[in-house]
Amino acid sequence: MSIQGKANLLMVIVTMFWGLSYTFMVMGLETLAVYNVVALRCIIAFFVAGIIFYKRMIKVDIKTLKYAAIQGFILFIVFVLSLFGLETTSVSNAGFILSLTVILVPIFSSFIEKKLPSRAVSFAIICTMIGITILTAHGSFTFQKGDILIAIAALCYSFYLLLNSSFTRSVESISYGVYQLGFAGLYALVLTLIFETPTLPNTTTSWIAIIGLGVICSAFCFVGQTVAQQFTSATHTGLIFSLEPIFAAMFAMMFIGEGITVKIIIGGSFILIGNLVAQLEHLHVLRFIKKHEHEKAIN
Repeated sequence: MSIQGKANLLMVIVTMFWGLSYTFMVMGLETLAVYNVVALRCIIAFFVAGIIFYKRMIKVDIKTLKYAAIQGFILFIVFVLSLFGLETTSVSNAGFILSLTVILVPIFSSFIEKKLPSRAVSFAIICTMIGITILTAHGSFTFQKGDILIAIAALCYSFYLLLNSSFTRSVESISYGVYQLGFAGLYALVLTLIFETPTLPNTTTSWIAIIGLGVICSAFCFVGQTVAQQFTSATHTGLIFSLEPIFAAMFAMMFIGEGITVKIIIGGSFILIGNLVAQLEHLHVLRFIKKHEHEKAIN
């Protein structure tokens, strides 16, 4: 498997845990306030990952800290908007609306690079749009305050992914990924002290939620994402993240008893087809390059 193939596989694993994070967020909100949840999540993640990679953490430079502070702020905004959104919309709606990132990232990338997306990526975007439309177009779907907040979070996360692809190419990726969690936790802690009363989880459910968010969905996912993005494109990252609502639905079925509907199967299939086409395009390009280089070497 190529380096980019391994990076894409890691992104799929990260996306799976992102799908699980919706369940953890709802569980955490049962007993904790929004900023408190974000602060605990990010601070736990920062210390867990920091202990593991402490040798890299102590060698950090100013440039890395600056980029981490910027990304940490965007990350903080995404977390806060998602949690406030989940207070007034369903987990399913949140997962599907955040999938707008899949469409926004390649569109923004095309503007930045001043070129149109390839045919394969364009086809993947269309498939993803169809899939998201099918998944969200049902009678119980209502566009309310929570949906708007989640949509804004998707927009912010698109910018986060694009900046991440740029930043990770000029800094040490591990310390950068860990420090941005620390900055996000710091921002959340300040607002917790101002607007809320800092508390620790007081039930087994809330402890599971916070530890799951901190260790699995943050410490592992953000370091893994940061490393993987060095070896794959922002467009492919966004397309892989289209799997997030599929994983969210799967975990919802496992932990809260939601059923798998025909719409989820059909809509999810479109999203999976889009991802497959994008990955096949990358494989075809790699083979073409290798064949061309081999022919040049022979000649």
